[in-house]
Amino acid sequence: MALDNSNTSAFPPHASFSDRVLYGVQKALRKLAEETAMKGGSLVVKIDGEVKEVSAKELLKTLPEQDVTE
Repeated sequence: MALDNSNTSAFPPHASFSDRVLYGVQKALRKLAEETAMKGGSLVVKIDGEVKEVSAKELLKTLPEQDVTE
């Protein structure tokens, strides 16, 4: 498994393992949406219990910005 150069010391000392995992998942989802948007693609998501195909560019507008310095 390859590790990237993200700075894990940027997390507060009290950050739990689950907080770090959640951050990693959010970061991966943002990267997926960004790369798909660059290709003009769409992603399948579940919104209010309904499966929908959404433009990656539109989906990116709804995703939170990364809140920990990389």
